[in-house]
Amino acid sequence: MEYATQMDAAKRGIITPEMKKVAEKERRTPEEIRAFVASGEVVIPANKAHTCLDPNGIGSMLRTKINVNLGVSRDCRDYDVEMKKVQSAVDLGAEAIMDLSSHGNTQPFRRKLCRECPAMVGTVPVYDAVIHYQRDLGTLTAKDFIDVVRLHAEDGVDFVTLHCGINRKTIEEIKAGRRKMNIVSRGGSLVFAWMSMTGNENPFYEYFDEILDICREYDVTISLGDACRPGCLADATDSCQIGELLRLGELVQRARDRDVQVMVEGPGHVPMDQIAANMKLEQTICKGAPFYVLGPLVTDIAPGYDHITAAIGGAIAAMSGAAFLCYVTPAEHLALPDVDDVREGIIASRIAAHAADIAKGVPGAREQDDRMAAARQKLDWDAQWKEALDPETAKKIRASRAPEEEGTCSMCGKFCAVRSMNKALAGEMIDIL
Repeated sequence: MEYATQMDAAKRGIITPEMKKVAEKERRTPEEIRAFVASGEVVIPANKAHTCLDPNGIGSMLRTKINVNLGVSRDCRDYDVEMKKVQSAVDLGAEAIMDLSSHGNTQPFRRKLCRECPAMVGTVPVYDAVIHYQRDLGTLTAKDFIDVVRLHAEDGVDFVTLHCGINRKTIEEIKAGRRKMNIVSRGGSLVFAWMSMTGNENPFYEYFDEILDICREYDVTISLGDACRPGCLADATDSCQIGELLRLGELVQRARDRDVQVMVEGPGHVPMDQIAANMKLEQTICKGAPFYVLGPLVTDIAPGYDHITAAIGGAIAAMSGAAFLCYVTPAEHLALPDVDDVREGIIASRIAAHAADIAKGVPGAREQDDRMAAARQKLDWDAQWKEALDPETAKKIRASRAPEEEGTCSMCGKFCAVRSMNKALAGEMIDIL
């Protein structure tokens, strides 16, 4: 049967091949997934032109998904390195790749991703507008921005981040100087700057209906960007952030009315005690739309270790209802991440996501942990490697400090509690010295 988008199909009672695949992965019935997509509580970003996609569902009741940001900049221009990051991300289990390239001819790389990458592909079209037209920001027109959204949709991008929620009122609020960090969203700052220079309204808000036409045609999921996300703890959950969220809630409904899938992006720097409340606010204001969070980072003072601050916040956020975690690497706030940074960021985010899934009771989430426990009880190292999130690192650590007693590790040796208990319960002599 013909259908325009995954949401259109779901509302009409049609179970698509993508819904069947997601149901299989999530241990849900296809009808459950269809109902979640119809209500907008789950999105399946799947551009019709992305033919090699391995589809995934994003929703708070499903496994928490991971996004990896990459892309070239003026200072780091090697697309071959970016493709290595893509391959590493896919191998490590990331479900989505966002190309945030801000230099050069971006289209060949974007098309290559949509032609070869099985993960969902996302972009931020406002970044690409200046590069695509090779003109200063203030000379671009609203039509220029909308045309780039269409270009990305045609290239096969599964979801686009659009900063639709800031408007002329936001300019006055920021100018009033109530924030320490103003706007830290790169896309949000570009939209803010364009409005300031031209005196016009935000084109992504003013021409939202035209954007919906494009996204419906290609089944591109809109990720409503949080231009006013807090960039430091002092700005968390302030009127600027919540005011934008209210506008995003209105846009969620407008998108759903047109059968366009939509998710909402969430806060950056948030104290631990405010994270659950932020998740609840989004769920209420945005009517259960999947929440896509950057971190949140729970402290501002850990440059070089922000993959850890983000993993702490991400675990709390996902446990409290976030559906999609944007990874953060050790290079956050410092530099473009290299391949090793990408690996560190993905592993930290996957730990956070998995811990949250266990807490939420996602079907099957605890099974891997139970298999690990069984392997450890038997001191079966090969079985432990099979269950480890990052077996290569675990193997390297053990090999670098090999124990005298092969069955144990060099921390305890023959003092190993597991070894002693196994022998005691088997009625064997426990030799220590």
